Parts: sequence; C-alpha cells; structure tokens
Amino acid sequence: MAKLSILWYDKSMKIKNPKAYAFFQQLFKVLGIIALIGSFVLAFWLYKMGIFNDKNVLKDVINQYKFWGPFIFIIIQIFQIVFPVIPGGITTVFGFLIFGPIKGFLLNYFGILIGSYILFILVRIYGKKFILLFLDKKTFYKYEKKLETPGYEKLFIFCMVSPIAPADIMVMITALTNMSVKRFMTIMMIAKPISIIGYSYLFIFGKDIIKFFFN
Repeated sequence: MAKLSILWYDKSMKIKNPKAYAFFQQLFKVLGIIALIGSFVLAFWLYKMGIFNDKNVLKDVINQYKFWGPFIFIIIQIFQIVFPVIPGGITTVFGFLIFGPIKGFLLNYFGILIGSYILFILVRIYGKKFILLFLDKKTFYKYEKKLETPGYEKLFIFCMVSPIAPADIMVMITALTNMSVKRFMTIMMIAKPISIIGYSYLFIFGKDIIKFFFN
C-alpha cells in the first residue's frame, strides 16, 4: 500500500472573486440547515403516514412512484454527496424505507458510487476552494492533518466501511492526495456495501426508538 501525498498544485489557494465565494459559503450553510430541518420534517411525515409500521402503506408509496421513484432517488443521493448539505444517512434510510431492502440497497449503492466519483473529480479539479464551500477552515484543517499520519489509506478505508463516519468529508480530503481514481473507486465499490448494510441495521433497531418518542 503506497504512501499518499498531497498533490503539489493544491498546496496554495487563490480565489478570483472573494465576495462571491463568501456568498456561496454562507448560502451552502443556510441550505444545510434547511435540508436538516426538512429531513426531520419528512421523517415525521413518513411516520404519520404509518410507513414505519404498516407494510401496506409502504407498498402504496412504492406503487405511486414505481417508474420515476428510483431515478429521482438516485439523483437525490448523488446531489447530497456532491453538495453535502443533506445528511447522507437520512437519505440512505429513506431508500430502504421506500424501496425495500434489496432495491433500496442497490439504489443507494449506485447513487453513492456515482456521487462519490463526481465529488472526488470536482475536488481533484478545484481543490481546497471547493471543499471550503462546505467546511469551515477549522474543520478542514482538522481533517487535512490526517493526511500526514502514517497509514492514512487504511483510515480512509475504515471510514468508508463505517456507517457513522464522515464519508463525504473523507472523500473530499482524499481527493487532495495522489490516490488514483481507479484505486479510489475500487475502495468505494468494496467498502460501501458494508456501510449501507450498516445503515439498514440501524434502521431496523432504530424504528423502535422512533415509536417510543412519537407514540
């Protein structure tokens, strides 16, 4: 396993229009708050529909969006990775809720792979400027320091396997290194099924907690 290093062209950062850049930084922060609130509202709405404990309601939802539903979900999953303002775990759980365990897994898997590839390429092209649209400098430098630790690639693989690790942040940070796109995608294809399945187990045991709070 070769040692990773930071790409030479990303050791400095020049911004042509600082005011516009600052505006988009604030915009994405606001969108992140709105998306978080919206996700909880949607979860509550699904609960009120009975989707957590009534299989017939779940079947009705699937039948209503049988054709366009999968495409819309994949686009949402890609969007939440490329522009990480929506909590990824929430969309993953919704995939299992709406489409069931097998189809939900496949749609999550392909959506996450495509989104992660696009995110990796965007950071590889635009560097730190892109990352700092979504992260404050303190958080960014906290994760960037991890690049200097021995065995960073093992840490990256662990984060891709873990269902609770900040996967999108780690993808962006890793894109600053000399890791090849081929190796990155190989790791994602092997590791992501484990974290997606982990989310499904969190849903199975977590729905009882939701019932406890909302009943």
